[in-house]
Amino acid sequence: MSQTQQVVGVQYDIAWEKPAENVQTAGKILEDFAQEGKLKEGALVVLPEMMGSGFTLKVNRAEEGEARIVETFLIEKAKQYGVWMLGGVVRRGADRKGLNQCVVFDPNGIEVCRYTKIHPFSYGQETDFYAKGKEVYVFKWGGVTVCPLICYDVRFPEIFRHGAAQGAELFTVIANFPKRRVKHWVTLNQARAIENLAYVVAVNRIGLDPFLGYPGRSMVIDARGEIMADAQDETGIISAEIDLDDLAEYRGRFPALKDMRNEFLGLDT
Repeated sequence: MSQTQQVVGVQYDIAWEKPAENVQTAGKILEDFAQEGKLKEGALVVLPEMMGSGFTLKVNRAEEGEARIVETFLIEKAKQYGVWMLGGVVRRGADRKGLNQCVVFDPNGIEVCRYTKIHPFSYGQETDFYAKGKEVYVFKWGGVTVCPLICYDVRFPEIFRHGAAQGAELFTVIANFPKRRVKHWVTLNQARAIENLAYVVAVNRIGLDPFLGYPGRSMVIDARGEIMADAQDETGIISAEIDLDDLAEYRGRFPALKDMRNEFLGLDT
């Protein structure tokens, strides 16, 4: 029998620019799931982009600062439940612009990865206030190679290819993706899974901010593009099992990644 690893997505309505309230909301959802006996030790728990503030352009209202409210929450929950915690935070860069980041902590509360969004959303003026990231990262979650990305990144398949070239077997896409483009959200995440022969864990928010509505539709998608779990528009948890043996068997039968032309990505062949 294949050994599997649990991935969990936490979907909720992010209160506008209220990090203390938002970590409390996320914590209660996770606590209820754990008390039901459903949260497995060693799971990867994924929370949305800018999970403490919502998608605000006011960096001073979203940044972690000395209090580190969101990061402290992620560290504490990682230790409490013996899980990996991944969520969206904001920090300041050297140029004082914001950095829209995804940070990951292991079950000991140790930071294992910090990715800065490569594609800030220029259409929504994010580039005016947030600096662009410069590098795609992967990290090891147990035996699974994970590549974390953020929201608008999902429209740029070339950076997913960079992750695939580094061995990514699972991509996380955390987001504040609006309701008006929900079909794009679903289709693009499925496409990224299909073309990279990889799992995708896409975690969005629900509710309203002062400008937009959000549809949820947090999903776990397998390498064939099939949706394994879908939160629809409800507050709560999605959960699925990542099966590397099944993934290896599928990649062996359909070895499309072997035909990648890395020179077109600026990578060594």
